[in-house]
Amino acid sequence: MTLLLLAGTGEAQAIAKGLAERGIAAIASLSGATRSPRALDLPTRVGGFGGADGFRAYLDEAGITAVLDATHPFAHRISHRTATICGEKNIPYCQVLRPEWQPEPGDDWTFLENEAAAAGHITPGATVFLATGRQGLDRFANLSGCRLICRVIDPPDRDFPFPNGRFLIGRPPFSLEDEVRVFTDLGVEWLIAKNAGGAASRTKLMAARELGIKVAMINRPPQPDTPKVRTVEEALAWAEAV
Repeated sequence: MTLLLLAGTGEAQAIAKGLAERGIAAIASLSGATRSPRALDLPTRVGGFGGADGFRAYLDEAGITAVLDATHPFAHRISHRTATICGEKNIPYCQVLRPEWQPEPGDDWTFLENEAAAAGHITPGATVFLATGRQGLDRFANLSGCRLICRVIDPPDRDFPFPNGRFLIGRPPFSLEDEVRVFTDLGVEWLIAKNAGGAASRTKLMAARELGIKVAMINRPPQPDTPKVRTVEEALAWAEAV
């Protein structure tokens, strides 16, 4: 048996460690979206597979017998493609999908179906913190009347796409104190985030609550209709049983 772990999240880090400790033969795969990712406790490949046909070929060449998908909840195209191909090849597939964030007392959230919908709720002139990453920035083009700050992990290789915005470099995790300080220093009035879930990155939402900052929360896209687990422990149990 050789398990393929599609990584890129904090859960994937912990799953890789658990697989190695249990002696389960596994290979991790990272998309390469981050230039200097944290090392995993498994042999790791970096980069795309070359589309659906390339992924099919890789599964055969590497002798993959099971796939554990611990990618980001918004990497839905990867998850759908992987689930479909695993189904075709009768390879067991399981998605690690952590619970969504839910608003708590004191939160002021507006739920959005996509990034472009933010302009219908945010007042022109507002200072907006984009915790959505650099990919898809073009979808915020209709926020031209706002001051935009987008936090990214790696220094960008190009200028901000709009004259009313700038990048802020920072590598997670961020403490509550970190987030409160950043939001206060920048004068943030709106936070836009994707509903990724998870404890590690929830501190930005806690800081928004503490400071009375409005949150525009982008709903998750539809996920594949496949077996799912929610925790690292459940993922490792699936890997042991498959």
